[in-house]
Amino acid sequence: MKKLLLIFFIAFLPFTFQTLQAQSFPNMDASPMDLAMARPDKTSPPLARVIYSRPQKKGRDIFGDVVPYGEVWRTGANEATELDIYTSLKFGNTILKPGSYTLYTIPDQQNWTIIINSDTNVWGAYSYKKEKDVARITVECKEAAAPIESLSMIFKTDSKGTILMIGWDDHYVEIPFKKV
Repeated sequence: MKKLLLIFFIAFLPFTFQTLQAQSFPNMDASPMDLAMARPDKTSPPLARVIYSRPQKKGRDIFGDVVPYGEVWRTGANEATELDIYTSLKFGNTILKPGSYTLYTIPDQQNWTIIINSDTNVWGAYSYKKEKDVARITVECKEAAAPIESLSMIFKTDSKGTILMIGWDDHYVEIPFKKV
């Protein structure tokens, strides 16, 4: 009887480990993914959505150090920030058609260059290709009223369009998108 029980235990041991392994989940990412939606109100269809990862300040100097001035930045952590447009919107002098784009930025002390790029599903800015840019604008970099610990994005939407606000550390920018 003991031999039969031992054989049974050995035979089903791999299934026990697979079950335990299948129920293991990873810890939370150090820069968790988040999203912001641009809607006039909760019942209206969205104008746009941004999906990004939220790195933390953790006492570091961010702009000019962690995020170098004058270089293309993925505008977050991990995968490059994704911008989904649901209705045609004007970005600078360019009409963005509905679709998915990548949002890059080039931070500087006074201004940021905002880049809408057609190359999607990319990691970071390592494979950034300028020739895939759909549009660029420059916006003023403003001083935040209080330090912002986690990179944050939010839309301010009204009847004329929406503004994507991006803030981190002691800076923020406002990126306008107008209804067509």
